[in-house]
Amino acid sequence: MLLPGLGVSYEMFLPLIKMLEDRFYIVAIEVDGFILGEYTRFTSVDDQAGQAIAYVKENMDGRLDCAYGLSMGGKILSRILERDEIEISHAIMDAAPLLPLPGWLIDPLRYYQCCNVWTCYHWTGFWKFVFHSHYFDVILDECRKVWPYGKGRAVLDGYKDIYTHKLESIANTDIHFWHGTKESVVAKPQVKHLQQIHPDVHVEVFDGMNHGQLLADRPEEVAARIIELI
Repeated sequence: MLLPGLGVSYEMFLPLIKMLEDRFYIVAIEVDGFILGEYTRFTSVDDQAGQAIAYVKENMDGRLDCAYGLSMGGKILSRILERDEIEISHAIMDAAPLLPLPGWLIDPLRYYQCCNVWTCYHWTGFWKFVFHSHYFDVILDECRKVWPYGKGRAVLDGYKDIYTHKLESIANTDIHFWHGTKESVVAKPQVKHLQQIHPDVHVEVFDGMNHGQLLADRPEEVAARIIELI
């Protein structure tokens, strides 16, 4: 199962899917508010986790060999693991936000994030210079495709829900947390918290990588790691 990040659709996974589809049955999640061609509203991380859990129960005998969540997708995956209603043999959380932000910081950052995604869609040189210091073209292009269907409301609602909940516990499964060196300042507190509640977590840090860049630039490496796990 593949779970995408905030502001992008399942199409972020298409290169990875092409490398895995001959070996595995793949389910790529569409998150409400970020569905291509359909006007929807983001609900909550818990609701998205519940929808994924229900699908696995109804269609996959309640178990997955592997689940990979990118950013917000990793947050949704963490909630699936916390609820512990389905079996997941291997779980990969790629730069997942597992901790809440201070209350006073949430609104400024979620509006900043909304500006990020808005400018991905409108794609002007000035706004790109101002907002996109930690973004790169593949994610920007994916954001542009999704923006018209959920627009700022989906980004604002999604960002707020993501950063107001703390992962309290996690099922005893094979858990991997990935992040790039260029996002270490944000990722390290998530890693520390995860290690406290699940000491056996496998942490891997990818040199020179920014948020989501491993999947975008080296999907063949992500595919090889998933194949090795399974």
